[in-house]
Amino acid sequence: MARQRIVAELGRPETPAETAARKAAASQRYRSSKTFRNLIAALIVCVGIMAVVYLGVPRGTPADVPEADVAASAAQAEKVAGHGVVVPDVPDAWRANSALVEGGEWRIVYAPARGYVEVTQSFSAPDGWVSRELGGFAPTGTTTIDAVDWDVYELPSPVQQIDYALATTIGSDTVIIGLSESTDRSAAATVAESLGDQIRTLREEAR
Repeated sequence: MARQRIVAELGRPETPAETAARKAAASQRYRSSKTFRNLIAALIVCVGIMAVVYLGVPRGTPADVPEADVAASAAQAEKVAGHGVVVPDVPDAWRANSALVEGGEWRIVYAPARGYVEVTQSFSAPDGWVSRELGGFAPTGTTTIDAVDWDVYELPSPVQQIDYALATTIGSDTVIIGLSESTDRSAAATVAESLGDQIRTLREEAR
């Protein structure tokens, strides 16, 4: 005869229903415990695989991007334009990130200590070109640098990260000096002053 289990709390043997319920609960606890252990084991395996992949992939210092060859690009720009283009004489510490001629525009981007300076010359610039380039904003004033008059644009909100610019014309061309938000304002005057002689010469040639 099977021995019946006495339940201390009840002071009597378990009923078949109580026995079945107890065994089912124990089985559920066992399955839950096993599932949790399996999950932890799987996580450990995944972390191990990731560590092996990370440590096993060879790494090195990224190759330096070469500085743009402004002089060579300017020569190409002059061929496209059919006349001279402006090339600022900037401090040696400034890096020329790009110098390209495309879409009827000659554009150089310099990186000073902070931010960037963009110099753009549009060949035979259409009416309203400066306004379109600078988000439709009107000039907020004028300034004269090295005997060249410039329109000043202090943009209330940045346009392509530019929030300050100077603009002037050379015959049918237009030149914009644009500064990013973090660039010292004196950078615009530095570029404008270096372009003074070039602008006067190109204006004479354009007459």
